[in-house]
Amino acid sequence: MSTREDILAGLAKAVIDGDPDVSKVWAQKALNAQMDAYEALTKGCQEGMKVVGDRYTAGTMFIPEILLSAEALYSAMDVLRPYIKVQSTVPASVVIGVIEGDVHDIGKNIVKMMLEASSVKVYDLGRDVPIEAFVTKAKETNANVIAMSSLMTTTMFKMKDVVDMLVEQGLRQKVKVMVGGAPTSQAFAQNVGADAYAVDATEAVKAFEKLMKGA
Repeated sequence: MSTREDILAGLAKAVIDGDPDVSKVWAQKALNAQMDAYEALTKGCQEGMKVVGDRYTAGTMFIPEILLSAEALYSAMDVLRPYIKVQSTVPASVVIGVIEGDVHDIGKNIVKMMLEASSVKVYDLGRDVPIEAFVTKAKETNANVIAMSSLMTTTMFKMKDVVDMLVEQGLRQKVKVMVGGAPTSQAFAQNVGADAYAVDATEAVKAFEKLMKGA
């Protein structure tokens, strides 16, 4: 029987190695061991992705390898997703996407999964999303919130353009704005006029609920 530490280490290594078949096996082992699915995702898979990110920054891993690691993470997510449940009684909807110029969507996908597990209707625009697409989709769906992420300092300030467009179109009072991603912060959120900032998926759900409750 694999221990909790074995399973988390196995998930992390499978992601680092970019092996989707092995990551799926470890994800199933986590469920068989009655581990919390969200813990397996965040303390196993995400820890592996942090290592991948560090190696990419250091120049020891490259884009093809990162894509394989992402595939391994998604493979584990597919197994774990049905067992990740967050209690929520807030009926609402959100338009979510990675801001224009940025294609790093792993964090966004995890936030999407957590929101959907909370019974939130999510309209996922994907990655490299044009500024106007966020506003257009929010208008089309009457969404309560626009959630944007960025992993690059060169693209993060485009989030302010989305906020400005909401103001220009008279939608700012109707649509709340959430931001997240490695280079962002609470101070950044305030500077660009966003209503909320979340450091991870769990905090994103909490921030979303606070926005809906007017807290």
